Amino acid sequence: MLMIDRFLSYIRYERYLSANTVAAYGTDLRQWLDYMGTHENLSDPALIKLPHLRRWVAWMSSEGVSPQSIRRKVQSVRAFYTWMMRRCGLPANPAAELPLMRRSRQLPVYIKPQESEALLNSEFDHTDFTQVRDRLMLDMFYSTGIRCSELLELKNSDVDTGRSELKVLGKRNKERIIPFGEELATLIDTYRSLRTPIAGDASHFFLRPDGRPMYRKAIYNIVHRELALNAHAERLSPHVLRHSFATDMLNNGADLSAVQQLMGHSSLAATQIYTHITFRDLQHNYQLAHPRAKRK
Repeated sequence: MLMIDRFLSYIRYERYLSANTVAAYGTDLRQWLDYMGTHENLSDPALIKLPHLRRWVAWMSSEGVSPQSIRRKVQSVRAFYTWMMRRCGLPANPAAELPLMRRSRQLPVYIKPQESEALLNSEFDHTDFTQVRDRLMLDMFYSTGIRCSELLELKNSDVDTGRSELKVLGKRNKERIIPFGEELATLIDTYRSLRTPIAGDASHFFLRPDGRPMYRKAIYNIVHRELALNAHAERLSPHVLRHSFATDMLNNGADLSAVQQLMGHSSLAATQIYTHITFRDLQHNYQLAHPRAKRK
């Protein structure tokens, strides 16, 4: 386990991976080593060979672990062994020849524009701190495409209504600037007027009524509750609003590279999946509307 801890420190402080990503690597690697100790009587990663890893993959499949999860766990082990080769002198990576299960292509879940309108136009009390904060979080997710982890770590000094900009620290500590509109700026000013009396020396932008920072589960619960009341989607999470931001931007003519920058994607390929969503909607409308779209 000490070796895993050293690897996790490396990806957190030298590769600047997010805390959530590091936690996921840690869970995958500890579960893998636990299997090896229980089923293969091996506790030293240096003694684990390709046949052991193949049996591990087969066992996960028999236990009903999804192909996507198996793929991620194999990638975690590969990365761990690559690090061991560089830092510990391991001669070869036994996971290098372990095949990756094919990733099922799942389109992001998003809500329709009329549903986002209903979500953000519903009535709320502009004098109530909690109601204003909750509405601002929803609006910020949809209006900027910000990630939940980014919103959670947003500092009061990062929000500039004078310039209508957010300064966001994204994955791998990459900073980006996200513009926003007048409506969001007005709501931010309203929230700040209610935040000031309870903030004290708090630096985080989003707070609980007692002045402490928000936490991930609370944000998820707020978004889930409001989406359940105003939208119909397979999932009801902050990421659904992020997906809706990108989809609606592209549907309304935004440049693909501009959306990539706004979302903080490292490559254009990560953003291109949203073009498949817009094209799917285009196909659907064509099938419904064109007289020769369906075989008679």
